Amino acid sequence: MKLEDEIKQKKFRSKQQKAMLNIIVTASYINTIQGKLLKPYNLTPQQYNVMRILRGQNGNPVSISLIQDRMLDKQSNASRLIDKLETKQLVHRFVCPNDRRQMDISITQSGLDLLLEIDQKLIDSETSITLSDDEADIINNILDKIRQYETTININ
Repeated sequence: MKLEDEIKQKKFRSKQQKAMLNIIVTASYINTIQGKLLKPYNLTPQQYNVMRILRGQNGNPVSISLIQDRMLDKQSNASRLIDKLETKQLVHRFVCPNDRRQMDISITQSGLDLLLEIDQKLIDSETSITLSDDEADIINNILDKIRQYETTININ
């Protein structure tokens, strides 16, 4: 669906404004799809992201700050997400042996098993997007360029 129809707006200040709005609307669309795919597993996209980060550590426990740094949604509260995942017995939290003030987090076997179950559904949803490799490369390059935007202006 065209952006104009999606948000019921015919005119935009500039092509750049339309592009930014299109990215925001599309990100929301993708998040909604991912949320629906994760709902049967009683996971949010943010919780799933924490679990993926932990799986990527290959069994090595990590700090909450490392998880926060790698989160896709930087506004997420990693501590709260970990609390919920720990309640579900998908992650384990324990005192860091090198620094008793720090908590380390690792994924449980149940968490790894759940990720394996979810993986194929998410892969299927990603491959259902009919983009060629060249089109995906173009989008990736453009999005990388846009994320440099913050460094070119003073947001504070």
